[in-house]
Parts: sequence; C-alpha cells; structure tokens
Amino acid sequence: MVKKPAKMGAGSSSISDLASNEYLKRFVSAEVITANDPFWNQLLSFTFSIPNSSSDYRLLEESVTPLYMELLQNHSASGNMASLIRVFLSRATELKASAQCDNSVFTWQAYNALFIVRCVCKLLIQHLSEEEVIDVLQMSSPPAEEDALPEDNSTLVEDLVTSLVEVIVDVPLVDLTYSLHHEATTTLLVLTSAVVFASGELCYLTVLKMLMTGRASIHACLFVKTLLKRFIAQDKPPIKDEGGSLVLGLASGLWNVLTLGLVGGGEDINKKGPESPLASQSVLLLLVLANHYTSDRTTRNPYRQALLHAQNFHDPAESTPTQAVATFKLEFATLYKTLYTHLHDDQTTLLLYLLLHKNEDFRTYVLARTDMESLVLPILHTLYNAPDSTSHHIYMSLIILLILSEDDSFNKTIHDIPLKNITWYTERLISDISLGGLLILVVIRTITYNMTKMRDKYLHTNCLAALANMSSQFRSLHPYVCQRLVSLFETLSKRHARLCESLKMAEDLLDESENDMPDALSDVSVLEEVLRMVLEILNSVLTHQLAHNHNLVYTLLYKRHLFQPFSSHSNFQDVTQNIEVVLSYLMGRLETTKRDPGVQDVQEVIQQGVLHLPKDRLKKFPELKFKYVEENEPEEFFIPYVWTLVYHKSGLYWNPKCICMFDPSQPDG
Repeated sequence: MVKKPAKMGAGSSSISDLASNEYLKRFVSAEVITANDPFWNQLLSFTFSIPNSSSDYRLLEESVTPLYMELLQNHSASGNMASLIRVFLSRATELKASAQCDNSVFTWQAYNALFIVRCVCKLLIQHLSEEEVIDVLQMSSPPAEEDALPEDNSTLVEDLVTSLVEVIVDVPLVDLTYSLHHEATTTLLVLTSAVVFASGELCYLTVLKMLMTGRASIHACLFVKTLLKRFIAQDKPPIKDEGGSLVLGLASGLWNVLTLGLVGGGEDINKKGPESPLASQSVLLLLVLANHYTSDRTTRNPYRQALLHAQNFHDPAESTPTQAVATFKLEFATLYKTLYTHLHDDQTTLLLYLLLHKNEDFRTYVLARTDMESLVLPILHTLYNAPDSTSHHIYMSLIILLILSEDDSFNKTIHDIPLKNITWYTERLISDISLGGLLILVVIRTITYNMTKMRDKYLHTNCLAALANMSSQFRSLHPYVCQRLVSLFETLSKRHARLCESLKMAEDLLDESENDMPDALSDVSVLEEVLRMVLEILNSVLTHQLAHNHNLVYTLLYKRHLFQPFSSHSNFQDVTQNIEVVLSYLMGRLETTKRDPGVQDVQEVIQQGVLHLPKDRLKKFPELKFKYVEENEPEEFFIPYVWTLVYHKSGLYWNPKCICMFDPSQPDG
C-alpha cells in the first residue's frame, strides 16, 4: 500500500528546502538501497510543483547542488543511482497496463522516478564526460553477502534509453500520462545532450550510438511517427478538474503533479511557454535524432530515414525505394496545416526544411496544394520581421523559398493568387497584390536589410537565386513591386559607383600598392556579382514575360539612365543588351507620338510596343535555374543549430559555462 504523499514543497518558494529533505538525503548517502526496498515508495510519493521555466530549473539545480555533490561522493559505495533506474524500469514494464486501468498512483510514481533520474543525469552530463556519467549510472551496489556477485548493470543505460522510447510509443497518451510522456521525451533530450558539453571536435557519443544501432532502433519508424503525431496534435496539458472526477478521489496535490504545471513554461520566467509543451519537446527531440549521423557511412540513422521516407496516408501509390527502408504513412494534410500554423518557431521551420528538401513525397504533396499562400505567407512574415528573428531562422526561411522556387508550377501559381490587406506589411498600404508580388517585395527588403545589417554574402546569393528561378514567370507585377525591383538596382549601382571611385582615389594615393586594398577589391567583386544577378533577373523577365509586365517596362523607361553606364561595362554588356533593345525600341515609338506624352500615352505605347517588338531582336539566354545544395559537411551547421534551439526552446536550464559546442550568449549560438 502506498503511503500518503510526502509534501516536498508547493512552488518555487519550497525549492530551498530540498537540500534538507530526509528522503533525498538518504538517497544520496552511502547507504545501500536496493531496488526492491520500500524506501522507493516513500521517496517517489511526493508532490512538488515542477519547474516550468529555465529560471525555475536554474533555481532547482542550484538548490540541490549539495545533494548532487554528496551523490558523486557516495555513488560508488551505494549504487543508489542504478537502483533508482531499476525502479523506473520495473515500473515501465507495467506502465501500459497501468494507463489502461487508470492507476493514477502507479503512473505518478513512475513519473517521479523519471524526474529524479533526469535531474541527476543533467547535472552529471554538464560536469562529467559521458563515459564518467555512464559509470555513475551503472555503478552496482556492493552485494549483500560476501560471496555474492554484484548485480550486472553493464547495459543499464541502454535499458533506460530503450525503455524511454518504448514508453513514448507504447503507453497511451491520456490526461494521466501526459506528464509522463513529456518527461520521457525531455529525459531523452538530456541523455543525448552530452555532445553539447564535449570539448574538441564534433564527436558522437555513446547514448546517440545506442539510439542509432542499439535495441531502441527497432522502434525508430514508430517512434518518429509518434513524435510527428505529438507535433500535429498539439495537445495541451490537462486542466485540473475542480470537481475531482478525473482525480478519482486522490489528493489535489497528486493531480497538480500529474498535470506537471506545464502551462506557462518557457525559456524565461517572464515569457509565455508553448501551449503544447509535449509537442514542443517532441519536435526538438525529432530534430536532434534526425540531424546526427547524417554523413557517417558506417552508421545508418534509422530516425532520419523514417522521417525522410514518410508517405501520405491518402496516397494510393506505393513508392518503390531502391533499397529497403522502413516507412510509415501519415496524414500529410494535418502535418501541412500544423507546419504552416507554427512557422513563427525556428524548430518548425527547420522541420519543414528537412521534409521539403529530403522527403520527395512530401515536397510533391506541398507543391500540388491549391492554398500555397497558407505556407508562404508565414515565411514572408518571418522575413519581414527579420530584426526580431535569428539569422538562422531567416536563412532557413529563404532556403525554403529557394527550394519551392525550383518548381515551375509554383513560380506560375503564386502570381495567380490574389491577396488583400496584408496587415503586417506596413511600409506601404497595398490593398491588392498577388502572392508572387508580395514575395518579391519581401525578398528585396531582405536583401536591403542584409546589406545594412547582416552583410552575409550567402544570404544575398540565396535571395537572388530564388528571384532568378521565379523571374521567367513574373507576370502582371504591381507598380510598387516594379519600383522596388528597379530601386534595388539603383541602390546597388550607386554603391558600386562610390566603391569604384574610392578605389580609384586610393590607387592614385598609394601609387601601385594594390595589395594594400584587398577588402575594397573584394567588396567591388561581390557587388558586381549581385548587380549582374539583378540584371539577369530583369533580362529574364523581358525575355520570357515582356507582354505581361507593362508596369515593369514603364518603370524601366522612367529609370533608363541607370542602365546606360553598364551597357559599355565588360562585366555587364551581355545582360544589358536586351534591356537596351526594349527601351530603345519603345523610346523610338514614343518619339512618334505627342511631344509631351502623359502617363496614359506612355502606357498605351508600351502595351502596343511589346506586342510588335520583333522577337529576333532579343538575344536568347538560357532560363535561369538555381538549385539548393547543402554544404559538404552539413552537420557542422545543423548540429549546433539544433542544440541552440534546444537550449533556447526546451524550457530547461543549461549551464552556459559548461557548453562547448556553441556560444550560448548569442541567439544563434
């Protein structure tokens, strides 16, 4: 019979009492407590308001530091940490039946055991090597009798890892098990985090290897499907029932523990946490598993394979992979909706990137959607609010646009989707614009922002590559979009002129010492690459869609003086040729009309002129096509990025002084 819950505290104010708690002091002492000792029923029958922010977790860790130090000192004599893990494992084998028969106390004790295991593991991982952590966790207690052999704990950590995976896939998710599922997911995040604290080059450690190749890996397909379903469901923590019907007569303190106090958690005590903590932790764990072991040819990553080969539940066609890969089917429609609803989160954007870039079935499904604005508008909103986003979030959002722009049907469709009253676009009131027009505006704005703030060459390249891919399908562009496109060229050309002038003056002053100016020369070279790409985009529009872009032609005519210096420049002569042909032809037709033609007159000349311009006058260029390709060593970018997201988004406290993988003081790490 379980004894009455021992109250260890009721909120942050009681955290300071933990160090003197009699049960915890006995647990960390040198006293040997075997896994079947009644003590565990007493220790695990506590009510405690679980921290729900990194600030609370920091306070908790600081408060239990004396207990942690005592455990480190005594673990080799007691083996109590291994005993606690065994207690959890014994509970875990019964958890499925426990949830079905609504055994609240049993679920509660299993959760409490896991919470203590996770808190201890996290402290160990932050301060010891993973090998030392495993030694602590698997340390056997001395045998009760002299001749007896010590208990074999050599596979205890793998048993724990496998059990956590099985809890997540096998134990039904109901109100009473919500906190347990959240804790199991969080504990796996903690156990795999040793890589964050390991000094030296990026290396793979034991727990990650266990997940990839050990017993847990047989559940990889179902595990990934379960994590995705948790993300899709966005289940909120159960609300306490004041009538007590869900608690089945148990003390209200027990219900508080089972519901975890999860609402309102987050990375900061003053910030509102995710509405669904379980969904948030699930997607973080999925990203951790999917982004390790991506280029190690000796070790296959079954979680990544499962994610990248997931299929649509309603797709009647069976894929025929070239090699045997475990797959599962999922409702792509609900996944798509959940993704676009949460694209304001870095982790959701990264998951969308993975699926679009690597899962062919999902990419095909997305590109066939008729509501493309649902996905594209949140991405554009993120880019528009670039100062409030991390540079990685901006970068991944642009990569997604670049991947989408590789598809001709996407490039055509976005100009057929009308938008009205985009409230977040505040630079100018635009009551009627196409999705394609808004996309061009936001990407141009991102280029301008990057020129003044971030100065990232690759960001420029990806922005312009996306515009270039779409340029042959630009149609009926809004006058303001045309103005911004030509204005971008004007800004770049003025900067180019200033740089060239400064370089010339510096050369005159330094005589022939050009080696003293590598930065200036490099800036000119980069700027000329960008200028050329903008000219190629304009050239592409005139070559492929001249008859459908009267507003752009009008803007080019108005600003034709900008292009004259480049028509004689060796680096730009070829891509300005068609622009010059079109503008000269139309200017010739204008000269035969009224002496001072008005706006309406010019527009009429353009409408007629673009139809009568002989096509053979325009030089043929291959259609602009850019394809996104990952770097040779993608893990060097993605692994630190994923762990930065865990650091900022998991709601846990990670001691920044112990982190080796990234700079925790930076939002991007």
